[in-house]
Amino acid sequence: MTPDQHQAAARTLLQAERTGSQCALLSRSYPDMTLEDAYAVQQALVHQKLSEGRRKIGWKIGLTSRAMQQALNITTPDSGVLLDDMLFENGAVVPSGRFIQPRVEAEIAFVMKAPLAGVDCTREDVINATDYVAPALEILDTRILRQDPETGQARIITDTVSDNAANAGVVLGAERHTLGETTLDLRWTGAIVRRNGTVEETGLGAGVLDDPVTSVLWLAQRLAEYGQTIEAGDIVLSGSFIRPIECPSGADIFADFGPFGSVSIQFA
Repeated sequence: MTPDQHQAAARTLLQAERTGSQCALLSRSYPDMTLEDAYAVQQALVHQKLSEGRRKIGWKIGLTSRAMQQALNITTPDSGVLLDDMLFENGAVVPSGRFIQPRVEAEIAFVMKAPLAGVDCTREDVINATDYVAPALEILDTRILRQDPETGQARIITDTVSDNAANAGVVLGAERHTLGETTLDLRWTGAIVRRNGTVEETGLGAGVLDDPVTSVLWLAQRLAEYGQTIEAGDIVLSGSFIRPIECPSGADIFADFGPFGSVSIQFA
């Protein structure tokens, strides 16, 4: 793809978001699109939003589970940018029409107290740069059709990455934990997620690359390849350990992380 095509694809995604009408698969419009192209489209999309007054507040990491990677025939996670208008208060109500096809995932959020960058970053660097970890929900949305109506082709990784890794919102629980707590093992930190009182999903942090710390390390190393940094104050969503849960109008989501805390969101 050319730089002009990256910009055109970003404009298509912005239009889809603003109108609430999903666009065609970019992987069909640009069949030779590479993963590098997809990140270039994402960058163009984010730059446009920043130019309109949005502010970056962090990063999300996706496709960290083995099952999701196998489903998309990939061997690496993906990432997207969190912006200030994506942050919702714990227990808030999402207005009707805010999203096209919202879904939620349970995650562990890292909030950073120091910058983190470099291909030589280590696990200890991640721990030392983290202010605290907290229970979180990520709200997903898709500005791209999940399946092409003519060919039946499903979205692929280049579609998802272009669409800012399908991220749309983040909700943080009130509880905060330091990674130095002797009883805290994020691999065994999990959640029971209910929709309208019914348990829909359960999972453990080990579903995220065996340890959510590893996920944040992957992001720091990947960003370094592009001269980017996880900054102090950033929220980093480390990846979901449950399948996405559909959230139609009226959905009331409650994620119980046990001693780690809880987080909730409702959809009007």
